[in-house]
Amino acid sequence: MTPPEGGPHIDTALVGRLVDAQFPQWSRLPLERVEPAGSDHVIHRLGDELSVRLPRHAGARGQAAKEFRWLPRLAPHLPLAVPVPVAVGEPGCGYPWPWAVSRWLPGEAATVAALGDSADAAGELAGFLTALQRSEAPEGRAGAELADRPLSERDGATREAIARTDGVFDAGALTGLWNEAMSAPAWDRPPVWFHGDFHTGNLLTVDGRLSAVIDFEGLGRGDPARDLMIAFTLMTPATRGVFRDALGVDDATWTRGRGWALATGLNAHVAHAAADPRVAAQTTRQITQALLG
Repeated sequence: MTPPEGGPHIDTALVGRLVDAQFPQWSRLPLERVEPAGSDHVIHRLGDELSVRLPRHAGARGQAAKEFRWLPRLAPHLPLAVPVPVAVGEPGCGYPWPWAVSRWLPGEAATVAALGDSADAAGELAGFLTALQRSEAPEGRAGAELADRPLSERDGATREAIARTDGVFDAGALTGLWNEAMSAPAWDRPPVWFHGDFHTGNLLTVDGRLSAVIDFEGLGRGDPARDLMIAFTLMTPATRGVFRDALGVDDATWTRGRGWALATGLNAHVAHAAADPRVAAQTTRQITQALLG
């Protein structure tokens, strides 16, 4: 794969050199590249029980340390498995950023076809978010890595994306929903934990059942509305109702959640849909489901 925006070239040989140099206790374990991987990391399976993730671009360079700090504290309180980091590697061998070794989580990415109509899955996801939101606040000041960035920061980019996709989607309907989200009352309760990128690609299944939640780069504390995007990437109107009732979401938070689904879906559509039919289909569904409510 071509490194994004001039990012480093990452192959299995490089990963092997990094592991050998920094974690010799694992140097004899076989390495196997995992495909398809996400847009942020190159992933290798290391032996039977570990995985190695190297950021593809500078924007993901802080994830290894962030997950290493927070996931061990959250994992015991969550009803689905999450990645358990065991080590953070340092730059080396010509590679410029920190990287992670975590426990291997088996499974396949969740799909609408498998889980979209499942009321059980909707309830499980609501239970996961409830447990996450109720987890204890960090001691002291957590710092900028957990900062909540409001939906309003996306206003200009989202309106531009609406204009750019006019003719693909109903610009009037999109603008109406976005205006509703922008005018919805803000979160006025104590901050809670949120995943930050809660969509189908970050859910794993085993034998057709939810098994794990991955990729906590967006982990933070504040308004939980952004995690409602899962309702529009995975669920149908009927299972969304199950999910919303189980989570106990008020009207204002639901409207902001629709706004997050719209903004993130439009951003990905504008950036990637022309080159990737899979992304085009996924983002089209996300946008149209957000319009349905």
